[in-house]
Amino acid sequence: MEHALAGIRVLELGQIIAGTYGSQVLSDLGAEVIKIEAPEGDLGRIPSVAPYKGISTLFLTFNRNKKSIVINLKTVEGRQVFYDLVRLSDVVVDNFRAGVLERLEIDYPRLSLINPRIIQCSVTGFGSQGAYKDFPALDLVIQAISGYMAITGEPDRAPARVGIPLADLSGGIFSCKAILAALYQRERTGQGCRVETSMFDGMLNLLSYMATHYLTAGEVPKPQGSAHEFSVPWQAFAVQDGFIVIATRQENFWVRLCDVVEHPEWAHDERFASNAQRLVNRHILIPLLETVLVNNTRQHWLDKLYAAQVPAAPVNNLDGAFGEPPVAEREMIVEYMHPQVGRVRMPGNPIKFEGIDKTLSSPAPMLGEHTETLLTDLLQLTPERIAQLRQLGAIH
Repeated sequence: MEHALAGIRVLELGQIIAGTYGSQVLSDLGAEVIKIEAPEGDLGRIPSVAPYKGISTLFLTFNRNKKSIVINLKTVEGRQVFYDLVRLSDVVVDNFRAGVLERLEIDYPRLSLINPRIIQCSVTGFGSQGAYKDFPALDLVIQAISGYMAITGEPDRAPARVGIPLADLSGGIFSCKAILAALYQRERTGQGCRVETSMFDGMLNLLSYMATHYLTAGEVPKPQGSAHEFSVPWQAFAVQDGFIVIATRQENFWVRLCDVVEHPEWAHDERFASNAQRLVNRHILIPLLETVLVNNTRQHWLDKLYAAQVPAAPVNNLDGAFGEPPVAEREMIVEYMHPQVGRVRMPGNPIKFEGIDKTLSSPAPMLGEHTETLLTDLLQLTPERIAQLRQLGAIH
């Protein structure tokens, strides 16, 4: 079987994470992604961010399977090259600030005249219109303003951000979904469209039931650390050699946990007999569990918890996470050989299609690596024309 998006061509104007992650997912599904870079390159190439042998591992991650062509869109000739690529493509992705597409003359009204089937997807910070349209939208800013930092971390401590750039990633997650929906709509209508998502919108959406509870019940959530507002016990516990988590959402799990820790009487103690009572008496129950669990090792407790089918897990660092059996079973590490840094290993594609075994994993491109090849093979330009464009500053 072919990959699901084989034959789809994406022109990526996006940078760093929010504008690149979505099309990286599309490339895993078989789309051809051509990265349109300015002469100075994607800001994600800055080697001071996650540096490794002079290259950012951020760039190595989010640009796997892509091709790089350097076009100066501030020149008339560069824009013409871009327009020619639009004629042969399906999707254009960007995460520019409001007004940049119009200034560069690459906004949807212009592109749709060139190719009525083109889909243009913009990832913004707060939307292309409105009071905050010009606000810088860094991951930290979005995590703060969307409420995440106020509910992350330990109680009575300084605000904490989610450990991964979730706001940036949300731009990629929702842009990918938007593009897939637009491609399906185009199959029905024959027409392209413009779609937009904002990082702020995406983060509000991902608040999910916590936001629903606030908006409906009026209760403002507070940071819980690893604990849960509505279920007890549901948190991390210290053991002799690290931490484990235990989550007893259902009463049968609670009863089994009491047997595991050799205190079956707790299951019938009126203070702990129901989750509602355990919530009220959390301050009593948790210290009791902590006193028992700290007396033995992670493996001891996990063996017993797994045998009793109580939801539990080790609190892994990345060495532990990537050593778990499903990583190898589901091919969740992929690699490629990069011309500058050698072997690069990274998380794989979590979407598995039956009948497709081949994992797509080609190196993140060097700046402008595919410029001449794409102009020759895709646009069928002559060496003389390519040399002329280079002399005019339209390409690099």
